[in-house]
Amino acid sequence: MPHAPSSVPSPALTSLVAALQQHFVQVIVPMWQGPGWNAAMALPFEALDGSHQPLPPQRYRAMACARQLFVFSSLIGDPRVPGAEQRAHALFRSLQRHFHDAEHGGWFYSIDAQGAPLDRRKDLYTHAFIIFACAHYWHRTREPLAEPALDAALSVVRERFSDGRGLYEACLGEDWSTLGSGPLQNPLMHLAEAFLATLQVRPDPQTTQALDGLLEHMHRRFVDPDTGLLMEKPLGSVDNWYEPGHQFEWFFLLHSTPTLHGRPLHAALQRAFPLAQAQGVDAPSGAVGATLRGDGKMLDATRRIWAQAEYLRALALRDEPAQLLSQAQALHDQFLHAQGWHECLNAEGAVSRSDMPSTTPYHLATCYLGLEQYLQNRIV
Repeated sequence: MPHAPSSVPSPALTSLVAALQQHFVQVIVPMWQGPGWNAAMALPFEALDGSHQPLPPQRYRAMACARQLFVFSSLIGDPRVPGAEQRAHALFRSLQRHFHDAEHGGWFYSIDAQGAPLDRRKDLYTHAFIIFACAHYWHRTREPLAEPALDAALSVVRERFSDGRGLYEACLGEDWSTLGSGPLQNPLMHLAEAFLATLQVRPDPQTTQALDGLLEHMHRRFVDPDTGLLMEKPLGSVDNWYEPGHQFEWFFLLHSTPTLHGRPLHAALQRAFPLAQAQGVDAPSGAVGATLRGDGKMLDATRRIWAQAEYLRALALRDEPAQLLSQAQALHDQFLHAQGWHECLNAEGAVSRSDMPSTTPYHLATCYLGLEQYLQNRIV
């Protein structure tokens, strides 16, 4: 982490982080090793209900497969999850077998319940997660096929998705034809995350250059110059909005990478953090709202677990121990339970979405890794 420790972590915070991690490996991970795993397809089901029954499968997404590949790669060597490496190998093979487009290159968005390509479009969000997952998987296993898959995904993004103005199209046709999507914030954020994951496992001048350009053009085309808030669509788009969860997620990515400090985008995110807190986080409950207009008007006050997790790990970089403790307690008490987690709460705190998607453990894993790093940096 970028700053020196201000104090030894409190016993209360250390204990709470341990409880969050224990819940993850004893409750959440087994859900996807057992009932959430379709052994015939060697893929995770899209979601489980409250009693751990898979929702009737309509599709399987490459992005969901990649997110679970990251989760199980991150658990390799953890004695509490002895099957992590075997599951990671299976997920990597499934990613290639089910979703790779042998004719046009790249990866399909989804397949149907029988394994046939369903949504054949080429989605930047999906390709970003394939880069991210393959980088982590290769780093943890040195599987010989992983680095070529990583290289292929990086090449596809560079050569196919460029919008010609320094950023990348959010979605293209099966044959890479234009669909007029233009750049969107969320895929670009995960592409930055993917570039960073690649650079953490190997020197890569092309990826370094791509990351530099991405951050420069994100600042130019997405950041409100008056507030520093990073909008979801390019500046000037009709009915634009911002999401505090994404604001905090971007902050973590840049602030946890010292070589990115001082960049205009990093400076804007630092400046906007208190504003996103004031407008987007309910002070008494710690609830992170979903979407707001640039002027601060709340559009959707739904509380999503992923946004709570992103806010929590961002707070770990702000060196505010009391707030970090209260927010960790809020995640534990409001969203986690003995059978898993609540995906969404409404503005009053009642459960509004009870299914548990296979994509959510990625957010919890990255959050808990950030908290673990925070504690390690403060143990004298």
